[in-house]
Amino acid sequence: MYRILCLAVAAFLYGMAAGLSQPPQAGTTTITFQSATYGDMRQLLAREATTGRVTIKATLVLPEQVKDQYPAIVVVHTLAGYRDANEGYVAAELRKAGFATLTYDSFAARGTTGAALQGSPGYLPIGVADAYAALRFLSGDSRIDAGHIAIIGFSYGAEVAHLAAMEPLRSALNPGPERFVAHVAFYPGGTFGAIANPGAYTGSPILMLLGDKDDNLPLTKVHSYLAYARAAGAPTPIQTVIYPGAYHAWTVPDLTTARFYPDLVSTKKCPLLLLGPNRPALLIDGEPKPFDPAAFGACLAAAPGYSMGFDAAVRAQSIADTISFLQRTLRP
Repeated sequence: MYRILCLAVAAFLYGMAAGLSQPPQAGTTTITFQSATYGDMRQLLAREATTGRVTIKATLVLPEQVKDQYPAIVVVHTLAGYRDANEGYVAAELRKAGFATLTYDSFAARGTTGAALQGSPGYLPIGVADAYAALRFLSGDSRIDAGHIAIIGFSYGAEVAHLAAMEPLRSALNPGPERFVAHVAFYPGGTFGAIANPGAYTGSPILMLLGDKDDNLPLTKVHSYLAYARAAGAPTPIQTVIYPGAYHAWTVPDLTTARFYPDLVSTKKCPLLLLGPNRPALLIDGEPKPFDPAAFGACLAAAPGYSMGFDAAVRAQSIADTISFLQRTLRP
């Protein structure tokens, strides 16, 4: 069942455009850290042996301000992998605010692309595994304040940032005390939630940045999930900011004209997938129901496609909102 779950979710495509290159920044260090590849979500949650080890090449950049230690942000990319025009641009803005940034490409590290991996059951588990491997690396770097490390992500990366806040995944990947102290999800796909039990989340605050024109994630889907968790007595630590007129991928400058992409796979008509320590569930009419792979596949097929479009004003505001949130949480 978990394999079918991951296959279905992995088919959810996050289309992005390629970015522009930028010159190296002062204080830039190329580093490597070790991560793991998982065949599917079940393997990860069951804490079984990994499918394989992988070396991730990453870029750690410190702010220009001289300090003994810096708060740090792990930046997780879209389906297109790391791009200077998107992840690199936002990371540079974060450094201006005093945060060190760590960027990398999970797909390139495995000699593949997001487009090639999107049909695999390990598509999202590798993203979460790499995020926690990055956290462990940063926690051991003397230049980084280990108690003030956050994660942000875009689309695919936003799903990773949200998943990284779920305690069953954190404890499976990182049984030590380290955890992200904040999570920011730019226009997530809204595929996953957590079964509403005490301790479902790590407790660290989550900021979801949403567009009211994002037809890939109807706002009612987010609101229904938050209401379900509150009614169950296990409210999520999620805050939302909604940007009027914003489409999916509003931070990607290559998507100059908003338009509909009919060939993309979307879960907009599907119930939210709820993960927990045991079997997955579907959020239907405010209640968790047994996962039905046939029904989930049918809802994927019923409503393909969604719109994407850049918005410079929304990008600027969403970055400002992110920095404000991180400053309150990490206190650089």
